[in-house]
Amino acid sequence: MPSEAPHAAPHWDEEVDLLVIGAGAGGMTAALVGSLEGLDVLLCEKTGMAGGITATSGGTIWIPGTSLSVKAGVPDSVEDAARYLQSVIGLRGGDAARAAFLEAGPRAVDELETKTEVHLIPAKAHPDYLGNHPGEAYGGRALSPAPFDGRLLGEDFRRVRPPRDVFMVLGGMMVQRTEIEPLLKPFGSVAHFRTATGLLLRHVRDRLRHRRGTRLVMGNALVGRLLYSLRQRKVPVRFETPLMELVKRDGAVLGAIVAGKDGRRAIRARRGVVLATGGIAHNKALRAQLFPEGTKQRSLAPETNTGDGVSLALRNGAALAEGLDSPGLWMPCSILKHPDGRESVWPHIILDRAKPGLIAVNKAGRRFVNESDSYHDFVMGMLRSNETVPTLPAWLICDAGFLKQYGLGMVFPGTKRLEPFLKAGYLIEGSSLRDLAQKAGFDADGFEQTVAEHNRYAATGVDEAFGRGSSTVNRFNGDPSNKPNPCMRPIGQGPFYAMAVWPADLACSGGLQGDGDGRVLDGQGQPIPGLYACGNDLSSIFRGTYPGPGTTLGPAMVFGWRIAKHAAGHGAAAQPEPARHAA
Repeated sequence: MPSEAPHAAPHWDEEVDLLVIGAGAGGMTAALVGSLEGLDVLLCEKTGMAGGITATSGGTIWIPGTSLSVKAGVPDSVEDAARYLQSVIGLRGGDAARAAFLEAGPRAVDELETKTEVHLIPAKAHPDYLGNHPGEAYGGRALSPAPFDGRLLGEDFRRVRPPRDVFMVLGGMMVQRTEIEPLLKPFGSVAHFRTATGLLLRHVRDRLRHRRGTRLVMGNALVGRLLYSLRQRKVPVRFETPLMELVKRDGAVLGAIVAGKDGRRAIRARRGVVLATGGIAHNKALRAQLFPEGTKQRSLAPETNTGDGVSLALRNGAALAEGLDSPGLWMPCSILKHPDGRESVWPHIILDRAKPGLIAVNKAGRRFVNESDSYHDFVMGMLRSNETVPTLPAWLICDAGFLKQYGLGMVFPGTKRLEPFLKAGYLIEGSSLRDLAQKAGFDADGFEQTVAEHNRYAATGVDEAFGRGSSTVNRFNGDPSNKPNPCMRPIGQGPFYAMAVWPADLACSGGLQGDGDGRVLDGQGQPIPGLYACGNDLSSIFRGTYPGPGTTLGPAMVFGWRIAKHAAGHGAAAQPEPARHAA
């Protein structure tokens, strides 16, 4: 085992070219492309399952300018994406890393598409999240993994981390967004009936042999495809093998110490160590250092994402990025407490907030944000409001008609039995607006005034307060049958309902400073030889903003690709800009 003495000659238990730590999208891509480049690769995963945050995500990958978008009839250009990002991010920095991402993205997708089982489908309609910016796209940039048959993995199917329980139905069946309505209304049309019966029959067959459905979609499909590709290329993957130490000599990282079933092993990495351990989500010290008040309690990341890679890199001279708009990417979540003490967390992504007839209010009973904006920007609005008025939690408000038509959180459309949700305090009911405010605990006078203002705006279709419905993404997620504004209609007859939502991070923006090839930088902005990072271990190239769907997974995979190319001697790193670093 390597000595801690700085000039001692280490004893290695084994040697590889590239040692990758973490089996999320970034780590598996780095390992897969490293194998394609002819490198001897070893992938070590802390837990017994592959996927990390990727597995529980929607699986969307934001990569502009791909050939897939052209083939799908929604052509996109890197130049338009660069203009869009410059408008969104402004002077926050990170230009060189973003240029590297934009340049490499189309090539990375082409190689994965032709040489592996990672097959992606460009969305014809999936708008960028920040509207009214030059270069924004309506479709083409958001890529989704093609559904994957988990049975192809054999025994490895149990290694795919399942999605969140609240996103599975009937004991483990995964459902895509377009399949929700057919399942809720199977007799609504012939197409609905065919879709619903096909899904249900497949799931019944699956459950005869498996603990959950084997038809994988969204993030699970991406994880399944990456793991299957790794197995096809016989890349060794060691589960339950956490990273313990980095071995650094004379300023360069030579390898690492991991702890597997056979004890601690020192592994020499001739071309480098890749940190892809999932970021700092459950690292108490870094969370306390970087996250604002009110956001430190909840994370949607797996609890095993404890910042192992980031912490060890900092201990070995690496620097955190600073100057970010936000250290986390946020999701407003409602929490249902069960009688046995369990909690179910529901991320409010797109199914309710953008629909007409819902508003969000703070403790003063006042609106504070465009409710139809992206989940991240909704929570950013919560945090800004909370600086002057308590807004943690915020309250989603609707009437009985909205609840029946669109649902709210875990109260699905058409739910007739509300008693369990009311008894648990997940849903609060009021016979009048004032009654609802008093029960929920926000200001009744302000709330009544807010509803009157909102209803006046809804009547004209122009939200004079927050511009709701004025952007493409707002209108896309609204109800197109509602005129004149698909995101606004008056709050009508009672009873009225309120649901508390809290901020939770779905991924981290804060992480290690890196260059255009994923090389980790030190406090002087210089690469640490032999050390790479991707995924949430690497600071967001979008500087804490959230430009579009999949802007965590896109860079994770592209930088995994660039890292493998660089380690194989084929890299062309963008010159790192003068970096601003955390102390």
